[in-house]
Amino acid sequence: MTDLSGKLGLVVGVANKRSIAWAIAQALSKSGVRLALTYPSARLEENVRELAATLENPLVLPCDVSSDAQIAELGRALDTEFGGLDFLVHGAAFARSEELDAPFSQTSREGFRIALDISTYSFIALAREARPLMVKRGGGSMLTLTYLGSDRVFKNYNVMGVAKAALESSVRYLAAELGRDDIRVNAISAGPIKTLAAMGISGFSSILNVYRERSPIGRTIDTQEVADAALFLLGPGGRAVTAEVMMVDGGFSVMGF
Repeated sequence: MTDLSGKLGLVVGVANKRSIAWAIAQALSKSGVRLALTYPSARLEENVRELAATLENPLVLPCDVSSDAQIAELGRALDTEFGGLDFLVHGAAFARSEELDAPFSQTSREGFRIALDISTYSFIALAREARPLMVKRGGGSMLTLTYLGSDRVFKNYNVMGVAKAALESSVRYLAAELGRDDIRVNAISAGPIKTLAAMGISGFSSILNVYRERSPIGRTIDTQEVADAALFLLGPGGRAVTAEVMMVDGGFSVMGF
C-alpha cells in the first residue's frame, strides 16, 4: 500500500458504498490521507456521514457543485480546517433520465446544460478553488472519472458521452495551466461497473456482457481496481504523469472485432 501519511484530500461525488469515488476515498484513507467528503443535498447527507464515519478523522461538508457560492464556501472551510490540499478527486456526474432514454437528437437545451454543468464544469470550478490550497502544500494532484462513451457511441449514454468528452478536454487544458504550480491533472476511464448511477442506463447489463466477451482479460472490473489505479496517479508513482486519461477497463478499449 502506498504510504500517503500526512496528506490531505478532497473527494467529491461519494453517493453510496458502491460508488467509485467511495472506493477511492477508502483507499486514500487506508494510505494515511485525511479526507474531506462532500454531500450535495440534505437527502444524501446522512448516507455520506455514515460512510465517512468509517474513515480516520474525516471532514464532511456540504457542496452542491452547481453552485459557485457553495464551492467557494467549501474552499474556505478546507483552508480553515486543513490549511491546504494535496489531492482532489472529482466523481460528480449527472444527467436527467429523460435525456438518457430519448434519442440523442431530442436532448433538451436544459438537459444539456445540466449534464455539462454538473459533470464537466464542476471539475473546472473545483480545480480553481483547489489550486491555491495545493500551492500552499507545494503542489498536488487532481483526478476525475470518465468513460469510453466520450469517444465511442454507447446506446442510451447520449448527453453523458458529450459531457465526458468535454471533461477529458478540460483535463488537458487544466493540466497545461496548472503544471507550473506542480499540480498534475488526470482522469481514469473505467470500464462499466454496477454503480447506482450506471444501473440507471437502460441496457446496462448488456454492456457488461459485451465487456466480458471482448475484453482481453475476459471479465469486467471492480471499484477496488479503479481505486488502485487512482492511488498510482495521485501518489508519488505518478509524479511525472499529467494530462492523461488512463484506461482501467481490462483492455476493452483497444479491441476491434
